[in-house]
Amino acid sequence: GTSIGLLVAGLISPQVGRIIDRHGGRPVLLARSIFYAAGLIGVGLAPALPVYLVAWGLIGLGMGTGLYDAVFAALGRMYGTEARQPITNLTLFGGFASTICWPLSAFMIEHVGWRYACFLYAGLHLLVALPLQMSVVRRVSMQADGKTAAGEDDRGAEPARIDNEILIFGLLAVVLSLAAGIGSIVVVHLLIFLQARGVDFAIAVGLGTLFGPAQVGARVVERLFGNRYHPIWTMIASCSLMAIGLLLLSGNFPMLLLIILLYGAGYGISWIGRGTLPLALFGPLRFPRLMGKLAFPSLIVQALAPSAGALLIEANGVNATIGLLTVLALLNVVLIGVLWLMCRAQISAGR
Repeated sequence: GTSIGLLVAGLISPQVGRIIDRHGGRPVLLARSIFYAAGLIGVGLAPALPVYLVAWGLIGLGMGTGLYDAVFAALGRMYGTEARQPITNLTLFGGFASTICWPLSAFMIEHVGWRYACFLYAGLHLLVALPLQMSVVRRVSMQADGKTAAGEDDRGAEPARIDNEILIFGLLAVVLSLAAGIGSIVVVHLLIFLQARGVDFAIAVGLGTLFGPAQVGARVVERLFGNRYHPIWTMIASCSLMAIGLLLLSGNFPMLLLIILLYGAGYGISWIGRGTLPLALFGPLRFPRLMGKLAFPSLIVQALAPSAGALLIEANGVNATIGLLTVLALLNVVLIGVLWLMCRAQISAGR
C-alpha cells in the first residue's frame, strides 16, 4: 500500500509543482487533507484487495500534495528567499510525527481496530488539519498580497544563474534520490540490521526508538545555527553522517547507540537540505516547479527501495546489503562534494 502511495505521489509531483507555481500553495494544501481523508475512509471500508489498493492511490494523491516536497514548494512560493527558516521549522515539528502517531495508532488498533483507526485519522484530517490549513494559508496569502500591492517583491531576488545548470540539477536529483533510497531501506529494515549485529529484539527496538530523537536533535541544531552557512553544508553534513553511521555498522563497530545517533542525525537534516539547497541554488521564482521535478525520482526511489532492500537481504544476506548501502552512502558523499565544487563560486558569494 505504502509503495503504491509513494509511486502515485512521485508521478503527480511535477504537476503539483506547476500548480503551486501558478496558483500558490493554497489549493494543493487544502486538497491534501481531502485526498488523505478519502483514501483513509476507503482503506477502512475496503472489502477486498482491489478497493484497498485504489484507496491507497487516493492516499498517494494526498502524499503528492502534502509531503515535504509539496509543502516546501508552497513555503518557497509564500516566503521566497526567507523560506529557509519556515522549512526548518516544519521539519522540526514533522520529526515528532512518528513519536506521536505510532503509539497513538497502536492504541487505536488495540482498542477499536485498524479500520476505525483509519476513520479516526480521516476525521482528524477533515476536522482539524483542514480548518488549520485554511486559516494559516489564508493569513499568509493575505500578507503576501499586501506586499505585492505595495510594490514589494515578496519572493526576493534571484541568485545569479550558474554554469552547467542542467548538469547541476541532475546531480542534485541523484544526491537527493540516493539519500532518500538509502534512508528508506535503513528505516524499514533497521531492526533486522541491528539483530544481525547480535542484539536482542527488545534492545534493537529500544535503539530504534532513538532514531527519531536523533533526527529532531540534529534539526534543532540546524534551526539554531543553520542561517550562518549555505544550505549545501547541511547536505554535506547529512551525507557524511549517514555514510559514517553505515561504515561503522558495516564494520561491526560495537557502539550501536553512536551509530543510531550519527545516522539518525544525518537522515534528519537531509530533509532540510532537500528543501533549502534547491532554493539557494536556483532561487524562489523557479523553486516550486523544480521541487516538483526533484520529488519525482526521489519518491519513486522511496517507493521501490524497501522492497529492493528485502530482496537484497533475501538473496545476499544482511552483511552484503549493509555493505552495498555503505558504498552508496560513500558515493553520495563524493557526489555532494562534486556539486560543491561545481557551485563553489555561487556558494562563496551566498555565504
